[in-house]
Amino acid sequence: MTLVTRNVVVRQLTDHAELLATQRLYESIWRPTGPGGASPVTAELLRAMTKAGSYVAGAFDGDDLVGACIGFCSPPAAGALHSHIAGVAAGMRGRNVGYALKLDQRTWALERGLSEITWTFDPLVRRNAYFNLGKLAARATEYLPDFYGHMDDDINGGGETDRLLVSWKIAAPEVVAACAGQPHTVSASGVVGLGISEDGLPVRGVCSADTVLVAVPPDVEALRAANPAAATEWRYAVREVLGGLLAAGARVTGFDRSGWYVVQRSGS
Repeated sequence: MTLVTRNVVVRQLTDHAELLATQRLYESIWRPTGPGGASPVTAELLRAMTKAGSYVAGAFDGDDLVGACIGFCSPPAAGALHSHIAGVAAGMRGRNVGYALKLDQRTWALERGLSEITWTFDPLVRRNAYFNLGKLAARATEYLPDFYGHMDDDINGGGETDRLLVSWKIAAPEVVAACAGQPHTVSASGVVGLGISEDGLPVRGVCSADTVLVAVPPDVEALRAANPAAATEWRYAVREVLGGLLAAGARVTGFDRSGWYVVQRSGS
């Protein structure tokens, strides 16, 4: 199966040279550092995954590999694919490469009778929150503190690796609409449970209303490089507020592009 979009061609990868190129692409994106730094994937692992029938796809701009996405299936009864890692070359951001990869992944899953795709993302990364919850209409289901443990790379900055687990019900009406170019939108109206101060730090508010807004910083990756202490403060604040709300039974209804998780409390 090959998906052609306005910008790229997405197809399954099987050739060893392409699998090695995928390893190198991921290394260029995550930039492992220090003694604990390791490649996010290896060509050998990808070879085994392709042989086992897993999802291993690449996005090409001409002959250049500019993005890749990798997933493996859950137990058969779950009818789900877990999308483990996806990345796009820095120079291709804004050209819908990631969107094309997810559309291809959805088609791949539908053709195999699957009903759900799950994955995790860093809840502090604003653009990814909107991409996953808005542009793709996935739903956040669980807050996972320090899910991967310490990771020595430029993106994670060696800090704790909290993640949001999302579920993408690939035949749901809102997902069908999102894949047709109609993103899931929400209004950033409600009580502020976590806001941003004038100097860019988290400010705890009130979480007792029916609808609670939880902010994230504009660019946490730049913040990690410029002010690691502030980035860590954001990590713990979002974990406490957003993680606490989800643990108490609240649900995330979406993410507003201005930087807010919109959370509906249980029973509201």
